[in-house]
Amino acid sequence: MTAVILASSPVNPLPSPSFTAAPDPSPVPDGPAPEVMASPALLDRDHSILAFNRRVLNWAERPEVPLLERLRYLCIVSSNLDEFFEVRSAPHLQAWMAGDQRGNYTVDSFEALSKAAHALVARQYELYDSALLPAFAEQGIQLISHGKRNAAQRKWVQDYFEREVRPLLIPVGLDPAHPFPQVANKSLNFIVRLSGKDAFGRENPIAILKVPRVLPRLIRMPAKVSGGKTLVVALSSIVRAHLHSMFPGREVGEFSQFRVTRHSDLAVDEEDVKNLRTALRQGLQHRHFGQAVRLEVSSTCAESLASFLLAQFNLPEGALYRVHGPVNLARFAQLVDLIDDPQFRALRFPPYQASYPLRLSPGQSFFDRLQRGDVLIHQPFESFDGVLAFLREAVSDPQVLAIKQTIYRTGADSELMELLREAVRRGKEVTVVVELKARFDEEANINVAEILESVGAQVVYGVVGLKTHAKMLLVTRREGKKLVRYGHLSTGNYNARTARLYTDISHLTADPLLTADMEAVFVHLASQSRVPRLNRLWLAPFDLHRNLVARIDALGIAAAQGQDTRIVAKMNALTDQGLIDALLRAGQRGVKIDLIVRGACTLAAQVPGHSENIRVRSIIGRFLEHSRVFYFRQGEDESLYLSSADWMNRNMMRRVELAWPVTDPVLRQRLIDECLIAYLHDGRDAWELRADGQYQRLHQDSHAAEDGASHRIEAHGAQQALMDRYASRGRSRVATRD
Repeated sequence: MTAVILASSPVNPLPSPSFTAAPDPSPVPDGPAPEVMASPALLDRDHSILAFNRRVLNWAERPEVPLLERLRYLCIVSSNLDEFFEVRSAPHLQAWMAGDQRGNYTVDSFEALSKAAHALVARQYELYDSALLPAFAEQGIQLISHGKRNAAQRKWVQDYFEREVRPLLIPVGLDPAHPFPQVANKSLNFIVRLSGKDAFGRENPIAILKVPRVLPRLIRMPAKVSGGKTLVVALSSIVRAHLHSMFPGREVGEFSQFRVTRHSDLAVDEEDVKNLRTALRQGLQHRHFGQAVRLEVSSTCAESLASFLLAQFNLPEGALYRVHGPVNLARFAQLVDLIDDPQFRALRFPPYQASYPLRLSPGQSFFDRLQRGDVLIHQPFESFDGVLAFLREAVSDPQVLAIKQTIYRTGADSELMELLREAVRRGKEVTVVVELKARFDEEANINVAEILESVGAQVVYGVVGLKTHAKMLLVTRREGKKLVRYGHLSTGNYNARTARLYTDISHLTADPLLTADMEAVFVHLASQSRVPRLNRLWLAPFDLHRNLVARIDALGIAAAQGQDTRIVAKMNALTDQGLIDALLRAGQRGVKIDLIVRGACTLAAQVPGHSENIRVRSIIGRFLEHSRVFYFRQGEDESLYLSSADWMNRNMMRRVELAWPVTDPVLRQRLIDECLIAYLHDGRDAWELRADGQYQRLHQDSHAAEDGASHRIEAHGAQQALMDRYASRGRSRVATRD
């Protein structure tokens, strides 16, 4: 792989390749392939997910990271763990309860996963208690408990409780007429043991108090009682301080916060429902009350109360998490928003202002520009505003006749939604493929569909049994006597907020072959007609997986015959057995393979005798790595694909996904430089997967022997180097214009 140091400018393109990307894989060289050794066992996917969260937590542990950002990373881990339990833990729990000893989910798998999760949670709270809270106190920011509040502060808290909290609380004393209440997923609750008798002279010692979600979890005290400090009160602390007042005539004894996590993956039999949108909306009503999979309580919770709760939720001891702090740690991300004073600016990352896409000029017609060649936008280093500007021009241009778009995750109140509605009002044909089953965005996407339908857009929901995860926007424009298509393809979602936080590639094109493929896919999604042979796109679930495996195998056979071969692939997850087997075969035949996998990876890399030629690294940075880039080289011939798909079975077989080639050698080299080489030489934010299945953080450039090693990247990390690069180019561009 020809390497170009990231900081070099301008980018030096490689020679034009002798083949461009096509729907068919590379031809297989003649001759027998060498014998391939049996594959090592796959790494466990669920443990790999937990390992990813340990890497994220490392950012919260680093003293050089600004304090509020350390808290943010801590909360991200908590939020990730919530989703992990909601989606991944139920089969393990069910196996434990059934006593299963065989299969993927067993008693042992539950216990091993429980042990790993408990260790991660304990590490979180140790960091929260012993490092972050003292560091905040040193900055004059204090999460103040009831015992440390003075008289004036207690009076303010009491007034707040009486005014804002008490009217929304209804304690439930348990007896045969008042059974244990329905407790919503991830909600804050209290369990209380009472002594004495109720108003009817009966002893009902247990009461449950549910805390409404509408209340903020953190409240900042006003300056008049804070004594010059920045004091924050947790809602749980406010309720706890006033529990006794909720039970007049009774003595409050033992009590504890608690929070239950429930299995929340919606399951709808699409073959058996008449209206998917209606079925999903009905299913959403029950999501908050699915099977309990985890119970969190305070570390001081009495054994008798914990046992009572476990019995109520039908959970084993291994599902109980005693925490030394708030049970709803994910909600403490609110503190980052509360502390917005100018004197605390140093506690955040320096603000980063994305540059307007460097290959575009504000005010220039996208249609004119794309006729001269394709444009790539590297988000968030370049702004998503370029994509919105493309759609904005399409909506306002009277020559544009039709707009087609897929929507996976976006906001109903976003500018993009308003632009689509405006396009309908201007008489354009608007077709939107809305994926209703985007996990945890189902309700938002149902609302999007209804809003667009209400103004007359054609809304479809993809293909029964598949999720539409492909990201496409296609504009059809009349130019003289012909219709010309302009397209946008992306590795990420049409969401302006996440476009500032995720690394993704947007590809704008007027390539007639590529846009014709996009049109064919839209027709397929709307009509479910047979997909014609595509010119450039690889489409899941039809040929994406098959073509990737064939391309990898072709390189393996070429390597066995002595040819120079290379694979570098960047993705979010690698768990598909077929693709892993293909990579192992290729590596054993001599292909040098580097995989940049942010999250779960079940391929065992660097195992002697099996996968010495395969290196796996994970980059955890300020931004969430989200782009998918696949590079293949055989001698001087190379191809590079962008994709919406990770290398997971669900993406290959149960989703509509796309991979598409970047054939322009200059644009391809730019992607090689910025998305692959930069990350292979990152010596700060990179973690390498070792032969023992554990990740080790790198403190130097592990690829330094190769061309392209850069001390700048080693010192700053790939993301920081890219931020610096685009900031300097943006400043240079402004200076030139001025």
